[in-house]
Amino acid sequence: MFEKDKLSNIENSLDEYEKVTSKLLEKRPERREDFISGSGDSIKNLYTPLDIEKIDYSESLGMPGSYPYTRGVQPNMYRGKLWTMRMYAGFATAEESNKRYKYLVEQGSSGLSVAFDLPTQIGYDSDHSLAEGEVGKVGVAIDSLKDMEVLFDGIPLDKVSTSMTINAPAGVLLAMYIAVAEKQGVSADKLRGTIQNDILKEYIARGTYIFPTEPSMRLITDIFEYCSKEVPKWNTISISGYHIREAGSTASQEVGFTLADGIAYVEAAIKAGLKVDDFAPRLSFFFNAHNDLFEEIAKYRAARRLWAKIMKDRFGAKNPKSMSLKFHTQTGGSTLTAQQPDNNIVRVAIQTLAAVLGGTQSLHTNSRDEALALPSVDSVRIALRTQQIVAHESGVTNTVDPLAGSFFVESMTDKIEAEAVKYIQKIDDLGGAPKAIDDGYIQREIMDAAYKYQKEIESNDRIIVGMNQFQIEEERPTGLLKVDLSVGENQKLKLVELRNGRDNVAVEKTLVELRKVCEGSENVMPYILDAVKTYATLGEITQVMRDVFGEYQQSVII
Repeated sequence: MFEKDKLSNIENSLDEYEKVTSKLLEKRPERREDFISGSGDSIKNLYTPLDIEKIDYSESLGMPGSYPYTRGVQPNMYRGKLWTMRMYAGFATAEESNKRYKYLVEQGSSGLSVAFDLPTQIGYDSDHSLAEGEVGKVGVAIDSLKDMEVLFDGIPLDKVSTSMTINAPAGVLLAMYIAVAEKQGVSADKLRGTIQNDILKEYIARGTYIFPTEPSMRLITDIFEYCSKEVPKWNTISISGYHIREAGSTASQEVGFTLADGIAYVEAAIKAGLKVDDFAPRLSFFFNAHNDLFEEIAKYRAARRLWAKIMKDRFGAKNPKSMSLKFHTQTGGSTLTAQQPDNNIVRVAIQTLAAVLGGTQSLHTNSRDEALALPSVDSVRIALRTQQIVAHESGVTNTVDPLAGSFFVESMTDKIEAEAVKYIQKIDDLGGAPKAIDDGYIQREIMDAAYKYQKEIESNDRIIVGMNQFQIEEERPTGLLKVDLSVGENQKLKLVELRNGRDNVAVEKTLVELRKVCEGSENVMPYILDAVKTYATLGEITQVMRDVFGEYQQSVII
């Protein structure tokens, strides 16, 4: 991209610059011996065309909306349509969460994102002994179609896009959503949204798994197949790097491990008989946004470029939409501090900029008090306003990929891609992502990165404002949102009423049919939908699958 003689002149100028800098440092040393990125990599004091001299514009960058999609998946990006401001919310009961959703829509949120409580995430009804004390705590409790009907009461499902953060029982919650839409008179082919449905990262970093690897992958590919025919506008998986980063990975690991998981899902779908261009356009991704602005921007650009190459060269995809990596971003929950929580507003603003400058398709901004509790209404409004201010006042949406050509950003994009490729190659050598997870390789790599990061904080090599530097005396926080234990008791009463009022013969019939299908090889989704419509509960449906498939046992990682 650069002429050789001009690169030679730059190299001579750089030599002179370094001589001048060396003399200056003798009188005025730099603030620290080594400047590091958010991932702990050394950062040079100056970047020039020499750092990106091998870049070929057409091959490495191209035009927005075209292969390799480094500069974005849409030709005009935010000049045409802003990202979806999808605020993640859900707590206590369906009634309470419904109120929060309606508030967010009134405040300008353009998409809903459902947080489920832990019992729901691992397929237990609210009256299960293991659900005690957890009902409604970190998300909304959904035990049956009845709860889902309340959750979306008054919200037209043909007008909103909904994301659901659910994995092991994803098919059950999707079936409930489809059934609610039918009751509203909205056909499944009009529904827009995403289910996370990413079980591999649960084994890696999060832990809300139910079934072993093989049946879990079957459930996922069944959803791919079903939605390609019945719910064509639905994103059938959100392959998540978010939780990998929350567990302590570096930016390069987030890209490498996430795309390795993506490769495993594509391979599983092809093995199940699906054609790559039939399902790949509905794959989506979910990334984190941390505080190192330029590293995060480079991370998103590198992920897009690498996925395009993987889909084209490894899987032979022909449809451009199969090669374009579309992603949701959430600002980094693990970066928020309980100390001086108002500082988190600034952190989230930086992370918002990173996601937008990196070309995200949708975004959730965390609230200032999330290191202490579920977010309050005021905090949620500030978080949403952060997105709106960036969208309408900052000017960063006026042009596409404004940092393209930056010597630093392009160099870091190349570096992250190269490091991610090495991780993917290592995982391939181990037999693919599921095998690498079973062997503990991915978990160990994340643990090592997290340990290194924590050591940097404890030694003050990495400053966290308000936590290890610039502390103040603080009063005990007030006004935090707390979920009362009575929520669990009320959910139990609702379940008693539900089971007494439904047609239990019809419920039992659908569960028997579901069991037969699970024991065979037919697609399970139509049978889950039948069970849901009889008001079979989440716990009853997943128990059938537990009986047939068994439960995953996590290996001890040393």
